Amino acid sequence: MRLRNKPWAKDKLAAHPQYVISNPEECKGKWENAFGNNNPIHIEVGTGKGRFVSGMAKANPEINYIGIELSDSVIVAALDRAIEAEIPNLKLLNVHAKNLRDYFEKGDVDRVYLNFSDPWPKTRHEKRRLTYKTFLQMYEDILIDDGEIHFKTDNRGLFEYSLRSFSEYGLLLTYVSLDLHKSDFEGNIMTEYEEKFSKMGYPIYRSEVKYMNKKN
Repeated sequence: MRLRNKPWAKDKLAAHPQYVISNPEECKGKWENAFGNNNPIHIEVGTGKGRFVSGMAKANPEINYIGIELSDSVIVAALDRAIEAEIPNLKLLNVHAKNLRDYFEKGDVDRVYLNFSDPWPKTRHEKRRLTYKTFLQMYEDILIDDGEIHFKTDNRGLFEYSLRSFSEYGLLLTYVSLDLHKSDFEGNIMTEYEEKFSKMGYPIYRSEVKYMNKKN
């Protein structure tokens, strides 16, 4: 689907520094200054229009959330949600996910959310998948020692690939569901894609994995 460009988006993002961090590299290792507290930080890589990350932030005020999205024409919708709901524990980064090490140091992040990521189904594009080993290494480089990844998708092929990738990397699988909306999982907050695909009858796959302290 072609993305409608919003030429005014960059200016709107720049006009709301209370939500949009324009120079996130300056926050590396000191995100408590941006949020005004030392609460745990959870990030969503590929936050889209922000339904999930804003919902999580409203439901969990004791946790700081950061939504990361490359497209300014998309993340501006997440900004609208933050402004309308006045969510103080939410920040947005209009940056590329491959550069997370530039914005976070080891231990800055407690949890990474990957929701409905691009499956990049062609084999030659494997390295672009957000659950490929180089991305798993990057997440490890910014997470606390026992940090977690929570992953949701409607794509069974990507889900199966990701479970293998997690296992081969040495991550501990702590939760898995092959049909989230028919499970007993509580507190699920849907993304825009999740609502769309579930209404079409597609099962939603979900997993949680944890990095194990290699010093033990």
